[in-house]
Amino acid sequence: MVEKDDRRVVERVLAGSESAFRQIVDQHSQRIFNYARRMTRNSTEAEDIAQETFIRFWVSRDRFDPSRVKLTTWLHRIAHNLCIDYFRRRQLQERQVPVQSDSQDSPDTDYELSIRAAVVNKALMTLPERQRSAIVLCHYQNFSQHDAAQILDLSVDALESLLRRGRSKLKQILAKELE
Repeated sequence: MVEKDDRRVVERVLAGSESAFRQIVDQHSQRIFNYARRMTRNSTEAEDIAQETFIRFWVSRDRFDPSRVKLTTWLHRIAHNLCIDYFRRRQLQERQVPVQSDSQDSPDTDYELSIRAAVVNKALMTLPERQRSAIVLCHYQNFSQHDAAQILDLSVDALESLLRRGRSKLKQILAKELE
């Protein structure tokens, strides 16, 4: 299941190649960092989580089976577990998940988008952790439902149920917020 470009590099990592490991870190660290930052809304913690993700991957590389799971899925699963640990340690259920805007619009439009993003973030953070994780993985990180289900250790049906319930709750919360 490892993508063709990663296959040789992963084989070298599994054999203990530190240079191949550095290549994996270089290729995937930004995406892992972005996921952790969206989940924790804390850049410093996100950096720590990203670093710890790769340390844990290196240490447990013998358990990684590239024929069964994609490398990105495996790395995100590690990062997801570290984010859960972060929330448990810090009990930060009320924190917000940032929404990044790539727009080149006017300052007024950017301001309106940031206000809307803040409202959505606030609503998103009120969801239970599993619903929030499902929505972040599928809608912010653009994982397929199959890959997101693997990261969360769920069936695709269970993930779809979390997404449906999460979207429904968000819709209710946002309807009240925007009245």
